[in-house]
Amino acid sequence: MKKNNLISIVVPVFNESENIIRLFEEIDLLFSKISYSYELIYINDGSNDDSAEILSQLSSKHSFIKVVHFTRNFGQQAALIAGINYVKGDAIITMDCDGQDPVSLIEDMILEWRSGVPVVYARRVKRNDSFFKKLTAKIYYRLLNLISEIKIPNDVGEYRLIDSSVVSNLQKASIHTGYLRGMIAWLGYKQAFVDFERPKREFGKTGFSIYKMLRLAMNGILNFSLAPLRIGLFLGMFSIFTGVIFLFYLMINFLFFDQFYKLLEWLVVVIYIFVGFLFVLIWIVSEFIGKVYKSQAGMSSYVIGNVENI
Repeated sequence: MKKNNLISIVVPVFNESENIIRLFEEIDLLFSKISYSYELIYINDGSNDDSAEILSQLSSKHSFIKVVHFTRNFGQQAALIAGINYVKGDAIITMDCDGQDPVSLIEDMILEWRSGVPVVYARRVKRNDSFFKKLTAKIYYRLLNLISEIKIPNDVGEYRLIDSSVVSNLQKASIHTGYLRGMIAWLGYKQAFVDFERPKREFGKTGFSIYKMLRLAMNGILNFSLAPLRIGLFLGMFSIFTGVIFLFYLMINFLFFDQFYKLLEWLVVVIYIFVGFLFVLIWIVSEFIGKVYKSQAGMSSYVIGNVENI
């Protein structure tokens, strides 16, 4: 893993007019103290405040600031994927623009990378968020790892450093899942963590609504777990197993204890067993659909309106 001196920083932006310049100044100050150059790639994810104008002003003053403008809001994951496709650095850092990802961690992440670790996550050991958000995040990460085919790190967001070799393999894999942290985990590279306490947002309002959080959660579950498709199997096996037991119960009572049952009672048990077989058939069809989806999903996750300094 060759180590040079260019670091690419990818930052999705959605209505962050109060934070864009603050973040740039913090990053610029940090890199003035370390022996690395950097490029900053902002992805304007369909902002409807002054973000686009502020980004254009910054890019006109600094050639190392690149801006990609989406035609509309496609979401944070699409913005990250788009930004990664424009990087030139030897290491790539993705982070939020809301001021809750401390810029000071970049130096520690670079040190881990220099030691030979291709993926370095900033891990939230404590969050200054609402009780609801902390609870749902904890449940989500544990549930995802319980049903996922791969292990996705707990308590990490989009603040990470990845080596350029990781980016190359992401691009070869054609990222269409809409869940970047899952794709990076799927690649299987060695990883390290830099722990931090996540501060509260000081400026602006979050654009990450409950709907967007649910959509991100569903992307993670549906793209990296076949468990939802296998619900039919579990329901079917349960129905068949319990139905057969009850059928044997009726037969034993009928044959050995002269217990008679109405025809309707026999039919209910038989239908119950057949419903179990139907669930199993639904599972088989779902497995085929899942495999076709994974092989055929190729629709672009974003549309670019225009770019600056690219």
